[in-house]
Order: sequence, then C-alpha cells, then structure tokens
Amino acid sequence: MDKDERDYWHLRSIYNEEVPRFPPTNMVEPLTPRNVLQLYFNTFIGANLAESCVFPLDVAKTRMQVDGEQAKRSGARMPTFRATLGNMIKVEGFRSLYAGFSAMVTRNLIFNSLRVVLYDIFRRPFLHLNDRNEEVLRIHLALGCGFTAGCIAQALANPFDIVKVRMQTEGRRRQLGYEARVNNMVQAFVDIYRHGGVPSMWKGVGPSCMRACLMTAGDVGSYDISKRTFKRLLELEDGLPLRFLSSMCAGFTASVLSNPADVIKSRMMNQPVDENGKNLYYKNSIECIRRLVREEGALTLYKGLMPTWFRLGPFSVLFWLSVEQLRQWEGQAGF
Repeated sequence: MDKDERDYWHLRSIYNEEVPRFPPTNMVEPLTPRNVLQLYFNTFIGANLAESCVFPLDVAKTRMQVDGEQAKRSGARMPTFRATLGNMIKVEGFRSLYAGFSAMVTRNLIFNSLRVVLYDIFRRPFLHLNDRNEEVLRIHLALGCGFTAGCIAQALANPFDIVKVRMQTEGRRRQLGYEARVNNMVQAFVDIYRHGGVPSMWKGVGPSCMRACLMTAGDVGSYDISKRTFKRLLELEDGLPLRFLSSMCAGFTASVLSNPADVIKSRMMNQPVDENGKNLYYKNSIECIRRLVREEGALTLYKGLMPTWFRLGPFSVLFWLSVEQLRQWEGQAGF
C-alpha cells in the first residue's frame, strides 16, 4: 500500500516492477569459461569473414608504405593507391591481392580474438550504473583497456605479422629484380629464423605494439563507447542500425590513431638485414620516425591513410556485425 487511513507513507515493495532490481537487468553477462570461449571463437570467425572481403586493401596499403621508401631512394614519384592496386593486378595477377592471407588467418586466432577477449575482461571492473540504471563506462577507461589489450595481443602475434608483411611485399621485390625470399608461411618463418634467430621474430615489436594499442583502443574501445552513446542519445535499441553506426565510428577512429605506427611497423619489418641479422636501414623505431619526418616529411606518417580507412571502415562494420549476430544466435547479450 502507498498510504493508509492515518496518512502514514510506507515504502514500496522491492518486488514492484517500477523499482530497479539487484543485480540490474542490463548489466553485462557474468564472466564464465563458456562465455570467454564463445567470444574468442566468434571474434575469430568474424575477423576472418571481414578480412576475406577487405584483405586486398591491406595488401595495397602495405605496398604503398613500402613503395614510398623505394621511391624516395630512387627519386621516383610516390605511388598512389589506385596506381598501386592497378600495378599489382597487371604485373603480378589477381592472386597478389591475397598475398599473406594464410598468415593473416593464423594471426587472427591470436591477435583479433585475444584483444577482444582481454578488453572484455579488463573493462568489467570499471562498469557501473548511473542514476537512471544505465550501464556506464568512462571514455578514458575504455580506451585504456583497449590500449592494454592490444599491446598484449600484438606482443604474442608479432611473428605472424612479420610473415604477413614479408609475403605481402614479396611481389614488389620480384618486380625490382631481387631474389625471392618467401613463397609460403612456413618458408617465411624458416627464412626469418635463419637470418636472425628467435629475436628476429619480434623485430619491429615496438611500433607494432603501438599500432595495435592505438587500433584496439580506436576499434574495440570506440565501438563500446559509441554504442552506449548512440543508444542513449538516439534512443536506439541494440540492433543493426546501432551496430552499424558504432562500427563506422570505430573504423574511422582506429584508422586515424593507428596509421603513423602502421607506417613505422611496415618499414621496420620489411627492411633487409645483413648476415648477422642487423638492420640495414633503421636501427630502431625512433631512428625510423626521425628519418621519415626529416627526409620525406611529417605527412609520410599518414601514407596509406585512405586505403587504411577504406579497409578498417568496412572491416570494422563486417567484423562487429558478424560478432554481434553470432552472440545473438547463441542467446548472449550484445557486446
């Protein structure tokens, strides 16, 4: 009852539907081994589905970043994205657009799956409810969780990233008349180990981890925050429109944040080494950045930004729509 004949007010029952219950119904699902494994493999499936559609753009982006180095040394004109793609198809054939795809699939099992799972684990202690019983996660905490998750995942996946870059740029080496280095993923690993041992598997791990940190913060963290923001401001339910808008924002943010580190990573990983495994062009990432800015200009750090965005935008949309749909089919709440 609300009020009796003596005009005394009484508390409503805690079982009344209008009063928030504990635990709140909109909190994330509890963390269980089953949920973790489902998210891990859903992410792997979603990443490979997205990569199969946009991987040629990743190859073209890497080739542009490396071709810029060669053009600077020879005095030739910097290649455009369209020219790079056209030259690859004309000279090397359509298969060149999927060079290194096997390494990408293997890398997805470690990098993409692990970064999303780790982000989900790291963010949970920072989730809280506001006065409207809405689940809230602060922006800087979401980006920080993404930054940390990306660093750990990339540190483990770095050898596969090197192999992928080597395989993607092999066609360019053959065009220039250099001796072929790799034909498949296994041969690439053997070649890297023979010329530098186990430490060479983590060459360029600094810029590679930095790129992964920025990309994961921009992709996973931005998607999480964008989805919450659009849901609140536009009053959207968890469905296709909300997921599409959120993933578009995530792809753009990830592209802008990660491109400079991506350029450095490609240059460091692709450079040749001497008989002792010593880098011939850049001693470390700091020297690489300094020489790039001095010799080619600061805008070189955003070389390949458009293909990066053209790749990460569709990748993010396809990736998150796939992951969210798989979770929905399994009866789980949205990410």
